[in-house]
Amino acid sequence: MKKIIALFAIVFLFNACTPDEGNSYSLKLMPIESVDIPTEFTLGQTYPITVHYIKPTTCHFFNQLFYDKHLNIRTVAVECAIEQQNNCVDLTGADAEASYTFNFYVTNNGSYIFKFYQGKNPNGENVFLEYEVPVVN
Repeated sequence: MKKIIALFAIVFLFNACTPDEGNSYSLKLMPIESVDIPTEFTLGQTYPITVHYIKPTTCHFFNQLFYDKHLNIRTVAVECAIEQQNNCVDLTGADAEASYTFNFYVTNNGSYIFKFYQGKNPNGENVFLEYEVPVVN
């Protein structure tokens, strides 16, 4: 778990970017609201997995998917770039809903455990939405 926390810290510390346009951005891991994931996998097959998250403003843009693997455990988070400007508009309802789909290739037997980042609890600890997906023949 310390490895995951350290990776999140590194993402926040070293991923600030300034595009050529001169705009300033910050990065933030967004809580994953829900996931479309198969209930089982077959060895050697590829499956789409879709994560759903909320973009709070028009200044939030998908930057990258944080993806860490350790044995059969996969930790996933959505990283948004937030443009630092004064004319950001708050988004609500369907306008705020966003999703990202990635392909997962099954390389091992047994079960995979997926941990999708959902933010922090009141004690400041990371919270994850977890799924265990068995690999069948």
